[in-house]
Amino acid sequence: MNAPITLITGTRKGIGRFLAEHYLQLGHRVIGCSRTPAEFQAENYTHFTLDVTDEDGVRQMFSSVRRSFGYIDNLINNAGIAAMNHSLLTPASSVRQVLETNVIGTFLFCREGAKLMQGRRKGCIVNFSTVAVPLNLEGEAAYVASKSAVEALTRVLAREFAALGITVNAVGPVPIETDLIRGVPAEKIQQLVARQAIHRLGTPEDVSHVVDFFIDPSSSFITGQILYLGGVN
Repeated sequence: MNAPITLITGTRKGIGRFLAEHYLQLGHRVIGCSRTPAEFQAENYTHFTLDVTDEDGVRQMFSSVRRSFGYIDNLINNAGIAAMNHSLLTPASSVRQVLETNVIGTFLFCREGAKLMQGRRKGCIVNFSTVAVPLNLEGEAAYVASKSAVEALTRVLAREFAALGITVNAVGPVPIETDLIRGVPAEKIQQLVARQAIHRLGTPEDVSHVVDFFIDPSSSFITGQILYLGGVN
C-alpha cells in the first residue's frame, strides 16, 4: 500500500511544522510550503517557497506536485495570519492582508487540491477556522470575518466536491502558544480561556487529533463540519 501524500500549508513553524513532522512520523509523504524556506529537512518531505495568495505561484506548485507525485490524498490548509486590533484602529491594508491570506489562500489551495484528487475520486481537505468565530471575539474583527468566510467556504465546497469523493471539513483551535498569539496580552488570553468549557490553552496535539479524525478513511461520510476545540460552540 502506497504511503499517503499529505500537503500542508504554512509548515515553516508553529502548528504547520508540527503537523508536517507528525505525518512524517506516521509514514506519510509530506509536501509543505511557506513564504520563506523551511527550517527543517527530512526524508519524504518536499518544500515549496511561495505566498499562498499568489495564484500563479500556487498553480505552478501544483503543476510540480502533479509531475512529481501524480496526486495528493490530503490537504491541510493551516497557513493563516491575524490582525488583533480594535476595528477603529485597524487599517484597510491589514484587513486586505488577512482576507487574502486566510480566504483567498485557502480557496486557491482547495481548488487546485481538488483537481489533483478528483482523478482518484477520493481525498480529504481540512481547513482552519478558530473559536474566535463562535465567540464573536472583540478586537479581532478582520480575523473573525476571514475565518467565518473559511467556514462558509468549507460548507459550500463540501457540497461541490462530494460528487468527486472529496470531503471538506474544518478545525477551530483555541489559543495555542504560537507566533499567532505571542503579541496578545496575557490577560486577554486568560479571559478567552475562561470562556471555554475546558480552561486551558490548546496544544498542537489537540489539533492533530482532530485532523487525524477527519483524514481517516473511516471518516469518509463526514463532510462540511466545523469542529471547535475546548468546549466552545
